[in-house]
Formats: sequence, structure tokens, C-alpha cells
Amino acid sequence: MKKNIHPENYRFVVFRDMSNGDSFLSRSTAASKETVKWEDGNEYPVIKLEISNTSHPFYTGKNVLVDTAGRIDKFRKRYEKKK
Repeated sequence: MKKNIHPENYRFVVFRDMSNGDSFLSRSTAASKETVKWEDGNEYPVIKLEISNTSHPFYTGKNVLVDTAGRIDKFRKRYEKKK
């Protein structure tokens, strides 16, 4: 590895998946003003995630049905030929 290009301030951070509430502890340089008390009794900064491996359809095997009919109708209405 090249010297002097990697950050030195790695610390323990709790990552929380906001879609299902799952949390895990890892090391990161990400900044956060919020803290949370972890299972070991210590307080760690918390980083909120929209999606993680516990909620992503690829990892869970569950497909999420997205209603795109409104988008398609809107697209067709916008780009249909004017008569």
C-alpha cells in the first residue's frame, strides 16, 4: 500500500439500518454528531443507513413491488405526439 494516503482516525461506529432497525458495530472514519449506547455498555457514534444487507432485496431474497404505473403514464402523457 502507498504511504500517507490512508486515514489514521479509524474508530468504532454503530451503523443502523433505518428501514428495519438492525444495527452493527464496525470501524469507520465517518463523522456523526449522534451517539448510541451499544450492547457492551459503551457509547459509539451512530451512522444511519437507508438500506443494508439485512434489508436489501438481493440479500434477503424478497422482491419489493414498486408501483411504476403512475410513472409510465406520466412519461407517456408527457411525450405523446400532439395531434
